[in-house]
Amino acid sequence: MHTIAVLIYDAVNPFELAVATEVFGFERPELGVPWYRFLICAVEPRPIRTSAGIFLTTSYSLEHVEEADTIILPGSRPGNVPVPETLLDTLRRSYQRGARIITLCTATFLLAAAGLLDGRCVTTHWAWAAELAERYPRVHVDPQRLYTDDGQILTSAGTAAAIDLSLHVVRQDYGAEIATAIARRMVVPPHRDGGQAQYIETPLLSAREKGEPFGVTLEWITAHLHENLTVEQMAARAVMSPRTFARRFQATLGTTPYQWLLQQRVLLAQRQLETTNESIERVATCCGFSSAATFRLHFQRLLHISPQMYRHTFHHANRREW
Repeated sequence: MHTIAVLIYDAVNPFELAVATEVFGFERPELGVPWYRFLICAVEPRPIRTSAGIFLTTSYSLEHVEEADTIILPGSRPGNVPVPETLLDTLRRSYQRGARIITLCTATFLLAAAGLLDGRCVTTHWAWAAELAERYPRVHVDPQRLYTDDGQILTSAGTAAAIDLSLHVVRQDYGAEIATAIARRMVVPPHRDGGQAQYIETPLLSAREKGEPFGVTLEWITAHLHENLTVEQMAARAVMSPRTFARRFQATLGTTPYQWLLQQRVLLAQRQLETTNESIERVATCCGFSSAATFRLHFQRLLHISPQMYRHTFHHANRREW
């Protein structure tokens, strides 16, 4: 029987613990397959206080993690409490003996602290992705993915992505039919389209880009996204040569004027899809795309979801129906 150990430690997120328990922790004789042996293991030999203030007790400890084929780490708020070295040592030993390790949401920080993510592509909640990348520059952080899987180490994005990754693991272990059966019991889709990018909150223009000459030019651009803008026009507005303007863009925003312009147009399109009933063709025109086909191409490339599906998910009228 495949043994799964879920680790609990101070400030652990109770929702992500509950997701792991719901997917892996209950016997499921109706499925006709031997289900997982499920252990909840406390990092410290005392009641564990969750991030919601609930105290948890369990008869399993770090010693029992040695029995596990798979280890699951629910998230916590990074830096909220010190990470015990005993936990990091356990994770390193488990990895060396070949255990599969799964992190949910911000638990990716724990594997990074253990030195197990260097050179790997991982994800975490989009709000923490930049901090993870800054703290651990050897880790390749992709804030757009719902989850990553490189075989032995699997990571997930924020909160509900714990469900996506857990169902993915069941699909790997038992096949699509059983994973779909679990999803039906949970009343969730067995697979979600798109990635995390569609959920990221991004202002059209950040505060640090406003209030100075270069920022004034960026504000002018965001007010004229519907026009057929060229780099030469944008540079002239900033009273710079195109080459100097491009260098300033790269130094300030870390991207090219063209890519930034595309991102701003897609952001504007997101707002329109969320708040208006305009046709896709009309949204494309209002946001400066030459055609609806071009709009769909760039929207899909940046957000990994179609404009129509994005509207279906986020339009204000649909939100009222929820």
